[in-house]
Amino acid sequence: MTITGEDLVLLNGVIHTVNSAQPQAEAIAIRDGLIVFVGSNADVKAFITPATQLIDLNGRFVMPGIHDVHMHPMEAGSSVTTNCLLESGQNLENHIATLKDCAPNQQGTEVVLGGGFSIFDMFDTDRLPVEILDDAIPSRPALMLEETSHSTWANSRALADAGITAASANPVGGVIDKDPVSGQPTGLLIDNAGDMLFHRALSPKRSRANLSELNFQGLLLILDEMARFGITSASDARTYWQRDHLDVWRRMERENRLTARIALGLWAYPELSDTQQIPALKALFSENPDGLLQVNQIKFYSDGIIINGTSALLAPYTETPGFTGSTGLNYFTQQRLQQYITALEPVGFNMNIHAIGDRGVQEALNAVEGAVTANRVLDRRHRITHVEMVDASDIPRFAQLGVIADAQVAGDFTLPGGESDAIPFIGKQRASRLIPLGELHDAGAKITLSSDYDVSTLSPFVGMENSLKRGANSLPNIQAAIEAYTINAAFAMKQEQKVGSLEVGKEADLIVLNQNILKVKVENISNTQVLLTLLAGESVFQSSRF
Repeated sequence: MTITGEDLVLLNGVIHTVNSAQPQAEAIAIRDGLIVFVGSNADVKAFITPATQLIDLNGRFVMPGIHDVHMHPMEAGSSVTTNCLLESGQNLENHIATLKDCAPNQQGTEVVLGGGFSIFDMFDTDRLPVEILDDAIPSRPALMLEETSHSTWANSRALADAGITAASANPVGGVIDKDPVSGQPTGLLIDNAGDMLFHRALSPKRSRANLSELNFQGLLLILDEMARFGITSASDARTYWQRDHLDVWRRMERENRLTARIALGLWAYPELSDTQQIPALKALFSENPDGLLQVNQIKFYSDGIIINGTSALLAPYTETPGFTGSTGLNYFTQQRLQQYITALEPVGFNMNIHAIGDRGVQEALNAVEGAVTANRVLDRRHRITHVEMVDASDIPRFAQLGVIADAQVAGDFTLPGGESDAIPFIGKQRASRLIPLGELHDAGAKITLSSDYDVSTLSPFVGMENSLKRGANSLPNIQAAIEAYTINAAFAMKQEQKVGSLEVGKEADLIVLNQNILKVKVENISNTQVLLTLLAGESVFQSSRF
């Protein structure tokens, strides 16, 4: 059965509208992709004609389409950057055979790319990491991305290609790890030091002719997966505009292959000069109210991550791996971040700021506050993503400044007990408050939940369940979790007047589920399956069980 939004009625359902004026309904009518009726089975009959396509929901649960405002679909789907898949928790020596096998299969660039190992694997070896990767791939540059994407394992060819030697200084936002005895690079590049080599490997000068096509085909696969999980809107949280990412997204829209509403978060490169980058970003801004693709967000990194010792802290780490100082590092300082926000928000851009440490969060809030002072009244939808450590004094500032708190809790490490990896670095007391969803919610912050895919699962229902299983740091109920994935996230994407709830006049982005997530036990929410996904009334996914 092909479902279109020309003239469609769904009835006999449990419809959760996320509209406080009409929270529940039995039926919904759609014409030309728009919702024209939400109400009872009896009243929907007035919208049924001989040409109407009828869907009997048989009591199934319906809700607005999911918004995932922080994911990496291009990177997750690309066979270019995922050529060599390495298992976490292994001695690096154990990867040699795998690396030798995958290296000849690299496409899209002359540099062999892959990843998946853990930063902790780098410490469990008798040889320098660079020597091990040289054994596996001696004749081509090779770069392997660590599973969190915050460190890179490079071989000698890749280091030499980038001009990295014992004399090289650390780049902004990154660290070139060096052997304490010889002073030579170990092959471990922390945060932006590794990012810069990936940018180089995938730049137009170094890439091959098929790079764009490979990224396009990979993105098609991820769009299919998004529809299968009920995701009808998403933000690409790292659109590398100096690679081919923009071209691929624009081709997807041009060929009518998009199956979700997409907002691109243009990556702010820490190493570029402000006089070069700010005008370039301004020129890329694009909003089309009738289109599915918007270029209206900027992605910044304020800091790194806890286990690298690179998240920016107010008080020193209990201990660090020794890559940087006792309170972490900055990709963008508060002053520089404020400069960018002040320059870019009048254009229409909203900021998506990665901040994990409490200093990183505080500096991001300070930067937004400085921009508010400079620019006064604007329609701002800025958000701070991850919010793992938030100083108590900064909790109320999210609501005061209108900054959205965007959290990712789908990973097991976000559940009680999962903070064990962070305890050696920040201690039990600070680790016990990681991702303070409950505090932020109680203080009136607008909260969104997102996947950070493919760091965590794409399933929003895992995130919903986990958001309710975090003790004092939980959201209060499933309704709040649903709002975080729908109307709140629609607000973050500047489309809450169009989608995010099921109301007359809005576009018919909705999903049908196999169970009523308002009624099932919390521990069963993650088992939810999507049976049908509609984008503007058109089916973009339909389960064989529907």
